[in-house]
Amino acid sequence: MRYVNLAGNRVPSIGQGTWYMGEDPGRKAAEVAALQQGMDLGLTLIDTAEMYAEGAAEQVVGQAIAGRREQVFLVSKVYPHNASQRGVPAACERSLKRLGTDCIDLYLLHWRGQYPLEETVEAFERLIEQGKIRRWGVSNFDLDDMHELDNAACATNQVLYNPAERGIEFDLLPWSRAQQLPVMAYCPLAQAGRLLHHPVMAQVGARHGATPAQVSLAWVTRDEGVIAIPKAVNPKHVRLNAQAAELVLSEEDLRAIDQAFAPPTRKQRLAMV
Repeated sequence: MRYVNLAGNRVPSIGQGTWYMGEDPGRKAAEVAALQQGMDLGLTLIDTAEMYAEGAAEQVVGQAIAGRREQVFLVSKVYPHNASQRGVPAACERSLKRLGTDCIDLYLLHWRGQYPLEETVEAFERLIEQGKIRRWGVSNFDLDDMHELDNAACATNQVLYNPAERGIEFDLLPWSRAQQLPVMAYCPLAQAGRLLHHPVMAQVGARHGATPAQVSLAWVTRDEGVIAIPKAVNPKHVRLNAQAAELVLSEEDLRAIDQAFAPPTRKQRLAMV
């Protein structure tokens, strides 16, 4: 397992996402079991949000980490419409209750909304003082947003990143590296896993005895400072995600992926889903 320094903690370069978890009560037991299996395999960073299934994903996480809270680096996110001085603490309290914990390790603004960044940051800092969260960060911020934020206390920026969505490589990712600001990559397998059927990903995987999904995860986390948060419920997929942390792609592999998915040559609008 490779590790990244995030918010003063050593966390695995591959964690566990929870988008779409909690939407079907009949799947809850399988989702809880998947998160617990991932924790057993070293995928101890778990990312969730109040948006996911309107809090039900946080409840899944809470059940999964019950009795094991100290083993997990817990990330959650606040809706932009809750990102006011009064809305942030109320939203955080609801998340804490659903998660069954008294403190969130890293609390993110899910995307920019109507409230000034200064107001949201002030609310985050108050939560730190109260011991409700340990650090704060942002999500879906482009480079101009980061410049406007201009706050060294920000611990991460969580953005869409995978071989088919490489726009951040032109400016946001180099800037983040220069600032030593870790990036969290959501949808590292692309939405609906469309990368899993690409012939180049399959060819690269075949050279390593790996799946296309593992290739994509290894590619996203190929450089220090990037953390991937794939979601998996199938036990086999959880196991493969954990094993992907050991896969190192060769220069030949990287060239093949570049040919299939060209790196950006100009500024692109930040991709979001």
